[in-house]
Amino acid sequence: MDKINKSEEEWKKELSEEQYYILREKGTERPWIGALLENKDKGIYECAACGNELYSSETKYDSGSGWPSFYDPISANAVDFEKDKSFGMIRTEVKCGRCGSHLGHIFPDGPEPSGQRYCMNSGALNFKKKDSN
Repeated sequence: MDKINKSEEEWKKELSEEQYYILREKGTERPWIGALLENKDKGIYECAACGNELYSSETKYDSGSGWPSFYDPISANAVDFEKDKSFGMIRTEVKCGRCGSHLGHIFPDGPEPSGQRYCMNSGALNFKKKDSN
């Protein structure tokens, strides 16, 4: 996969204020308000910054956390991980494997088969509905 490298000025021009806050400034949307939290349609969740395919609706589940949650990415290189020591906690940040944008965090309390919970911000994702044909 080709990596995307843009200046922060370029990202600011392309993203909404909320998207920029989440994707580029590592912000977090408030729980229970995300547009994709209750989405049950079949399809693919993509990075809102670059369109990289991240998660299939087949791996989405209701974690009760208030954010869209998945138990596996669509491929091994779809996402990258980085240690996050912000807010006095040690967590693992999930970033887009193509553009490096912040998506959310991963926690070891998800369902099988992975046991992982990819807790994502709706504002970091776009949804591409699968054709019903």
